[in-house]
Amino acid sequence: MKRRDFIKKNMLVAGGLMVAPSAPLLAKKSTSITILHTNDTHSQIDPFPTNHSKYPNRGGVAARYALIEKIRSEEENVLLLDAGDIFQGTPYFNVYKGVLEMKLMTKMKYDVATLGNHDFDIGLDGFKQAAQFAEFPFVSANYDFSETCLNGKIKRSVIIEKGSLKIGILGIGVELEGLVPASKFGDTKYLDPVESANSEALSLKKQGCDLIICLSHLGYSYETEKISDLKLAAQSEHIHLIIGGHTHTFLDEPTQVKNKKGEIVLVNQVGYAGINIGRIDFDIRERKLKCKDHIEVK
Repeated sequence: MKRRDFIKKNMLVAGGLMVAPSAPLLAKKSTSITILHTNDTHSQIDPFPTNHSKYPNRGGVAARYALIEKIRSEEENVLLLDAGDIFQGTPYFNVYKGVLEMKLMTKMKYDVATLGNHDFDIGLDGFKQAAQFAEFPFVSANYDFSETCLNGKIKRSVIIEKGSLKIGILGIGVELEGLVPASKFGDTKYLDPVESANSEALSLKKQGCDLIICLSHLGYSYETEKISDLKLAAQSEHIHLIIGGHTHTFLDEPTQVKNKKGEIVLVNQVGYAGINIGRIDFDIRERKLKCKDHIEVK
């Protein structure tokens, strides 16, 4: 499908590491899963122009869609995730107020996403209106929306079954105060990210999840004591993989961090604007997470 046709249609219809699995492993569980992920796509619907100084012809939703579909045709079980900041960055957002982004992500069959700070840019009501076109759940364990219009609309976590695998996915967001105007997030309460992540991961473990993933919009790391993905990983329990966003960090491969129990947690992030797709393969029989090279979208 040509890029313009792909966008037009959806407007009208509105890139081996050892881990310790959470659940007991049975010999018959030989199923593997391919995890594809993006972050900070920032309404970059079109590829960058040919004369772009850093990323000529890179990215674009149509190219991403084609690449994802190719991988799905090659692998039995594929999970597609996003770590937030779907909105803001091009005129598409200004004109369509997030609806186009949600429709296109639905077309690409995203499984789960979390919220980034820019996903509040049209306020809670605006996000709610756009999210009605998303046929996939949003997760956040440390944003309490109970006294807002998003009450019941955002899950703390979800469990997805792929083949014989049970994958738990939770979300963690950056502190909004001082980053987002108070009028945009209203009565949203910000909860401690480490406590929230560990509590939700434990719940997912008790529900028999083989793999627990945290979609984080905290940011990869900071020179200050501010909480980040690396700090969260070091203080975590039961989380195997943190897929991050917010800092637009380009990693050549996932960072390995030892958690509170001395077990390895992988932390990954693939830049911004959808110019890369992250790919991580999980083999439950070998008890391995393996990151392939990040895939360039072009």
